[in-house]
Amino acid sequence: MTRQPYDQFSKQFLEELLSPLGEVEVNKEITDEVRQVDVLFSQTVTSSEQVESLGLLGRIATSTSTVLLEPFRNQPSKTEVRNCLLKLLYVIAHSQHEAKREKTSLPEANLARLWIFAPSASDNLLNSFAAKLELETWTNDVYLLPESLRTAIVAINELPITNDTLWLRILGKGETQRQAVSELLALPENNLLRENALKLITNWRIVIVQQQNLTDEDRELIMNLSQAYQQWEQTTVQQGVQQERRQLMENLLKLKFGSVDDELARVIDSFLQLPADEFARFLLELPNLSREELLGRLDLQ
Repeated sequence: MTRQPYDQFSKQFLEELLSPLGEVEVNKEITDEVRQVDVLFSQTVTSSEQVESLGLLGRIATSTSTVLLEPFRNQPSKTEVRNCLLKLLYVIAHSQHEAKREKTSLPEANLARLWIFAPSASDNLLNSFAAKLELETWTNDVYLLPESLRTAIVAINELPITNDTLWLRILGKGETQRQAVSELLALPENNLLRENALKLITNWRIVIVQQQNLTDEDRELIMNLSQAYQQWEQTTVQQGVQQERRQLMENLLKLKFGSVDDELARVIDSFLQLPADEFARFLLELPNLSREELLGRLDLQ
C-alpha cells in the first residue's frame, strides 16, 4: 500500500521541480507490453539558474536531452532494475527509429539515460550490474552501469547533507528523509520550490494516514512528514485569519466610503500586519476616522 502513495508523490514531486525546465510526462506509456516510465523528462529550458536551483537533481535531469527517472520507495530488486532497463532500451530504440525516419543523426551522447533513485543500494545489487563510481563526473553516491547501458543508480542514503542534494534526499527513507524535510522547512518562506514541495508532502501524508492497516513503515513515514504537515497546517490557519481580517476591513471600508480604491487598499495591507490586539482596537476606531486620518495613520505605520 505504501508503494502507491509514494509513486504518486514522487512523480508529482519530480514533475513540480522539473516542469520549469522542460516537458515532463508522467506515467508515459510505451508499447511492447504496456509499460510506464515513472517520469520521462525532455529538457526545453536552458536557464542555468533554474537548473542550479535543483542541485544534483538538476544536473541529472539535464545530463542528456531525454532522461527516464525511476524513484523507488524501497531498494529495487534486480528484476525491478532489469524492468527499468527494458523501458530505457525501448525509448532509445524508438528515438533511433524516429531519427532514421526523419533522416537525421542521433549521436550516442544524445541517447536517453536512465536514473534509478534508490533509498539505498547494497553492494550485492551494485556488483550484480557492475555499477561503479565515477568520481570525476559525479559524487560518491552515483553508481554508473557499464557505459552502453546509459544507466545510473543514485543511493540516496549515501548523499551528503548539502543544499545540492536536498531535493533527492526528500525521496529517501528514515533519518535521510526526516533530515531533508527539516532542511526544506528552513528554506525562506518565499521560496516557491519550498511552498510547492510542502503542499505535495502534506498531501502524501494525508493519503498515508487515511490508509487502513498501517505498517511500521507507514507509521515511520507519517512521523517523517509530520513536521512539514504541522508547518503547512499552521501556515494555512494564519492565511485563513489574514483572509478573514482582509475581508472584514474591505467590508467596513466599502460601507464607510462606498468602494476600496488603491489608497484604501494600501491601508488594508498595512493594518493587516498589526498584532491581534492592536488590530481589534483599530477596527473599533475605524468608523470614526476620516479618509485623511486613515491615510495619515498609514504614513505612521
